[in-house]
Amino acid sequence: METLSLSSPASHGFSWTRSTRSTSLSSRSALVTVSSTRSTRSLLPSSQNTIFCKVQGRRVRWNRLKVRAEMFGQLTSGFETAWNKLRGVDVLTKENIAEPMRDIRRALLEADVSLPVVRRFVQSVTDRAIGADLIRGVRPDQQLVKIVHDELVQLMGGEVSDLVFAKSGPTVILLAGLQGVGKTTVCAKLAFYLKKLGKSCMLVACDVYRPAAIDQLKILGEQVGVPVHSEGTNVKPSQIARNGVEEAKKKNIDVIVIDTAGRLQIDKAMMDELKEVKQAVNPTEALLVVDAMTGQEAAALVTTFNIEIGITGAILTKLDGDSRGGAALSVKEVSGKPIKLVGRGERMDDLELFYPERMAGRILGMGDVLSLVEKAEEVMKKEDAEEMQKKIMSANFDFNDFLKQTRMVAKMGSMSKILGMIPGMSKVTPAQIREAEKNLEFMESMINAMYPEEREKPELLAESRERRRRVAKESGKTEQQVSQLVAQLFEMRARMKKLMGVMQGGSIPALSDLQESLKTEIKAPPGTARRKRRSAKSKGSILEEFIAKRRADS
Repeated sequence: METLSLSSPASHGFSWTRSTRSTSLSSRSALVTVSSTRSTRSLLPSSQNTIFCKVQGRRVRWNRLKVRAEMFGQLTSGFETAWNKLRGVDVLTKENIAEPMRDIRRALLEADVSLPVVRRFVQSVTDRAIGADLIRGVRPDQQLVKIVHDELVQLMGGEVSDLVFAKSGPTVILLAGLQGVGKTTVCAKLAFYLKKLGKSCMLVACDVYRPAAIDQLKILGEQVGVPVHSEGTNVKPSQIARNGVEEAKKKNIDVIVIDTAGRLQIDKAMMDELKEVKQAVNPTEALLVVDAMTGQEAAALVTTFNIEIGITGAILTKLDGDSRGGAALSVKEVSGKPIKLVGRGERMDDLELFYPERMAGRILGMGDVLSLVEKAEEVMKKEDAEEMQKKIMSANFDFNDFLKQTRMVAKMGSMSKILGMIPGMSKVTPAQIREAEKNLEFMESMINAMYPEEREKPELLAESRERRRRVAKESGKTEQQVSQLVAQLFEMRARMKKLMGVMQGGSIPALSDLQESLKTEIKAPPGTARRKRRSAKSKGSILEEFIAKRRADS
């Protein structure tokens, strides 16, 4: 067990103890790390070393990113409004929490959480908050954050609900749901997820009604490397499911995932057909695929399907959308059935276990560092991470390292998804994300236009204007953009040397001290031409200073 210490404007100074694995994470800017120092892991997200701020080619202060791109953005903003109204109070009382609780109630209702759920949640938080003993060193607003966090965790189920596997023979997972919620795609994602757990899988195509449903499943199965059992559209779905299970047993397949046709709640014939399929295969898990964008209707849907056919849980899809997210908060409380998995994107690896505690942290703007570390471990070997960290700490990283890290982080998911896992970095507009991704593409095109020796020795580009002109011409960018990219690399090196000097001089400073020691930005109003000119001038002067120093040394 090690202590995971999150210290950021959004984490409200809380710390939790978690069981974590040793890892090192490098980001698109080559400087976002989860470093291990003795028994404490500390995420250091400064404005100079975050994914978003550096890849834009301009610096953005940590607390300047205000608008959220995550699904729960509106809910998070509502909670923050409540916390702010408690600043300066000495103790939580019925009178001073009345208005913050109204803000929380309003935020939950606007997020499309079921009204009975909202009433129970608000009452529970109020009962715990009034008269609660004030913990020394913890402000009342921080204490309310902790209470809301704990209640959110309980609201979403409390514990992680893992998939259940058969003790003997193959595990059969039956997927059901309405039309258009993404069942067929979820089948392939689930197979990919199970393959990562070391399970062999087979997909069974029982949707004989939707045009090209079987072909779609075959294509997706080929994409994730999983066999697909199908018998055309003239065979009853229950018979196809039964034959698929028999074939899987002969091939010693571990898990069988059955795709069924979409249906409506009021469609009795289709519901009866689903019952027949379930009776034919006796599934270990019967999961309902639910669109997160349906809000509180998702909870009613889970309840209805549970009454009709009996389900063991739900899979929530499209959780990366911009809807209000009430489904995640309502399903367990209303239906009594847990959310087992959630889909966060279109890629095959964008299906993951649902962690109520991590989700509560995201809703409250605290990030999800554990998921971030797990994602990093999936795409990066420990040896590569350690080697990269050594290069970063020694300030010897080059454009090859930058390119390698950019591609590794790209495998982890979209930029908005990664930023949402970093404490305090969930506040970012879609426009800012698009601009950041565009700048990343610009950087990659310029690096790809460099000769191998230029990537390895950026000094060659710094000393030769002809080289920079050639890179600009071949990449379709301007000479100024290339010069700024080169200057930025040396700026990052210089900053890391300064940081290591601070760390070697004594104990590791607090986050605020680190941010102060790293601060080199020239302040100007954000988004103005004046700011852009100063940023370019700053990078140009860094490049000129480096060239002058090299000439003096020679």
